[in-house]
Amino acid sequence: MSNGLKRELGLFSATALVIANMVGSGIFTTSGFIMAELKNPHTLVLCWVCGGLFALCGALCYGELGARFPKAGGEYVFLKETLGRPVGFLSGWISLIVGFSAPIAAASMAFATYLFQAFSIPAGNGGMVFKVAGIPLVNLSPMTLTAMGVILLFSLIHYHSLQVGSRVQNGLTLFKIALVVVFIGAGLALGNGSMDHFTAPAFPVWSSDKFAVSLIFVSFSYSGWNAAAYLGAEIVNPQRNIPIALLAGTIIVVILYVLLNLVYLYALPSEAMEGVLEIGAKSASFLFGRGVSRLFSGAVALGLLSVLSAMILTGPRIYYAMARDGLFFQMFGRLDPHRSTPAKSIFLQAAIAVMMVVSASFDSLLLYIGFTLSLFAMLAVIGLMRIRQRTPLPGGTYRTFGYPLTPLLFVSGNLWIIFFSIKSRPVTALFGLGTIGLGVLTYLYFNRRNRRGGDPFSMDVQDNLETIQQQSRSN
Repeated sequence: MSNGLKRELGLFSATALVIANMVGSGIFTTSGFIMAELKNPHTLVLCWVCGGLFALCGALCYGELGARFPKAGGEYVFLKETLGRPVGFLSGWISLIVGFSAPIAAASMAFATYLFQAFSIPAGNGGMVFKVAGIPLVNLSPMTLTAMGVILLFSLIHYHSLQVGSRVQNGLTLFKIALVVVFIGAGLALGNGSMDHFTAPAFPVWSSDKFAVSLIFVSFSYSGWNAAAYLGAEIVNPQRNIPIALLAGTIIVVILYVLLNLVYLYALPSEAMEGVLEIGAKSASFLFGRGVSRLFSGAVALGLLSVLSAMILTGPRIYYAMARDGLFFQMFGRLDPHRSTPAKSIFLQAAIAVMMVVSASFDSLLLYIGFTLSLFAMLAVIGLMRIRQRTPLPGGTYRTFGYPLTPLLFVSGNLWIIFFSIKSRPVTALFGLGTIGLGVLTYLYFNRRNRRGGDPFSMDVQDNLETIQQQSRSN
């Protein structure tokens, strides 16, 4: 046991968690946006391969970080230990707002979109938009209400217990993998597509700006390759199982993603893909007909519940770890006494995700998420390189394969994405930097309060005092 959390997740569950976090709304929604930027099938496939290479490099590096620090919290713990408490806090803050709450909102919106497609329900019916000075702030519609409802449902499931949550998670993940494999096989073998879609239009003039923006969408789709590291305190034999789960899960997803995009291209010409959100449903319609497309949309909606569930399970462990270090409100660092789950952290995350559902558009969320997460994943790998110089690993512990080339490739790739993101999408980058700035102010507040003695740096001290008091009463 570690800080009240039990080591109950084995290698299979940890690997399933990585796959579930990765295979989500991104692969079924982003290829249309990427094609709108690149307008070429060859470049689209190259973009997914490059994104997979970056994700694989990140997973190899995080495997060593997870083996070094097998605790709840993931990047928050890694950055706190390698680059200091302020950077660690900012990582946890970004995880709360951008790393999990925003992707949960995006996944729930994608779920509602595919669910409505399955039942042929018009997406825009019956909505109410509340505006201030002509600017839409809140959008209430059957679709947003559906998205909000599924967030609350899975938050309650993971509040119930880790065992129930992980069983639901594993079942949904297996279904989702089966769905993807069947769609790839049937699409390429039986679908009514055309190989001509791979040859037209002609290869365009290279644009670093557009390729980098496309990689933001791709990085969002690959996000989750680090999922097992966030539950380091709940994974059995973490020094062995965390690196294996990260590597195996990432390799499986990279292969599936490239194959899925080949199916999309086989089904649709480039111009028919551009800007399409429900790219999976449209591809199924072209390959198999409208009836099968509706069935596929329902299956995708069910599969999207897996990534939604995985993120709702993973994220609260970060806020829990921050609160136990005195860098967040105390209430979020306590487990439910009957269920041993970080209940208040789970529902805080749900509340933020619900607010994002009613206030943000889908593509804006994707760019906001991709830009900000690239920055902190890069910092975590820089932290690995720094601690490698200060503290050598004991023999037998997993070491990053291909070091130092692997972390250098990951860092340089993310720097490239961040630079061109700021250049070509300054407003989105400004929102990301604004979120970081708000995190700095929040850290200063908690740091000042801790110095005044209002809240100890570690809740373990409080827990030990409570134990001593209970023992003294019993004596």
